[in-house]
Amino acid sequence: MIEVINPANEAVIRQLESRTAEDADAGVARAKAAFPAWKRMPPPERTRVLRHLAEKIAAEHEPLAKLESLNTGKPLACARAEIGMAIETFRYYAGACERLLGSTIPVAGGIDITFHEPLGVVALIVPWNFPFTIASWKLAPALAAGNTVVLKPAELTPLTALEFERIATAAGLPEGVINVVAGAGSVVGRRLVEHPDVAKVAFTGSTAVGREIMRRAAETIKRVTLELGGKSANVIFEDADIEAAAAAAPEAVFDNAGQDCCARSRVLVQKSVFERFMAAMEPAVKAIRVGDPMAADTVMGPLISADHRRKVAAFVPADAPVAYRGTAPAGPGYWFAPTVLAPVSNHDRAARDEIFGPVVCVIPFADEAEAVRLANETIYGLSGSIWTRDGARALRMARAIEAGVLSVNSNSSVRVPTPFGGMKQSGFGRELGPHALEHYTDIKNVFVATGES
Repeated sequence: MIEVINPANEAVIRQLESRTAEDADAGVARAKAAFPAWKRMPPPERTRVLRHLAEKIAAEHEPLAKLESLNTGKPLACARAEIGMAIETFRYYAGACERLLGSTIPVAGGIDITFHEPLGVVALIVPWNFPFTIASWKLAPALAAGNTVVLKPAELTPLTALEFERIATAAGLPEGVINVVAGAGSVVGRRLVEHPDVAKVAFTGSTAVGREIMRRAAETIKRVTLELGGKSANVIFEDADIEAAAAAAPEAVFDNAGQDCCARSRVLVQKSVFERFMAAMEPAVKAIRVGDPMAADTVMGPLISADHRRKVAAFVPADAPVAYRGTAPAGPGYWFAPTVLAPVSNHDRAARDEIFGPVVCVIPFADEAEAVRLANETIYGLSGSIWTRDGARALRMARAIEAGVLSVNSNSSVRVPTPFGGMKQSGFGRELGPHALEHYTDIKNVFVATGES
């Protein structure tokens, strides 16, 4: 059995039967059987079905948000925003069904035509930090492109995925187009990765698991897209609006209790303004309200589990250079106070490894060249921010930093119409925007001889 726990009070929300490898096989079989009809469905009709699905999700926006908050411990306001983004994602890709355009290529002796063909059965393996939102990033383009799917939610947070399956059935999606199989990654996830009838695996999670998925997918030459870990840099130059950067920095790492691969968990600050920045950030950190996820004024909730809290705490031993920290409730719940470590070397374990919790390292730098070196001195390359009033410097830094998603004078990483994904060991492939569709189709090339010379 899977015991689904509320991280805010450690109470059992629900008990579910953990699905098996045989259940994964059955999900793949249903998806395979449904694929031919879903592929042949005219694009305008598929658009209509997906738009109807988006509106069915919108009709259950509040119950889904409350369930997501209950299961993950994230503040209800954040869960509402995330469900809202999922609705926006389905609406966006509903319109994409009719925009998967091929091309004609002039060649000698005839004409050449390209088509975007769906892959077939796609396995979608999603994490526990943004369960419904990240599922939508994969589900919507996969379905729009004409694929059928098997969705495996994280063991810790399966509830909104199971609700989604119910909503999809009520919305009239054909049987077998969407299949949710909730179970252990080592059982269900492994079987989906190895299954010969699965054409592609789209995975979001840790870099270590991503490596294992690549190894196993190689046996059947599956297509793989991976969105993995991060250790993103938030680079603050002396000419930036220091107060604005300092006020924004805590949210950039403590949002979702730091359980975010985009978290700007390394703040690089130019030495000439280091003390000023630290002084300006302290009140912003201490103002973060950590507590009941259902309370309107809560900014940060608990960590996902007791085990994860132990892992995060290991990065802040008794002799850690804690500059200051916020507060967290006592009693039941997997609470951890927002913590600022400074000054820290870029080679320290806390600055090098992905903590995935509310701990940020503040690192001084001398000049632009050192800022680039420090920002890139990591195996990861997902996101990051650059704070400066110098437009030319902003562009130089944006080109020099090895990350897939960067923001200037902002800490925003994700928008539905724009591509999202990493470089280096943060993975490959892109979610969102028109680029995501490319990862759920094959290009078919057809030459038609016309008899012309």
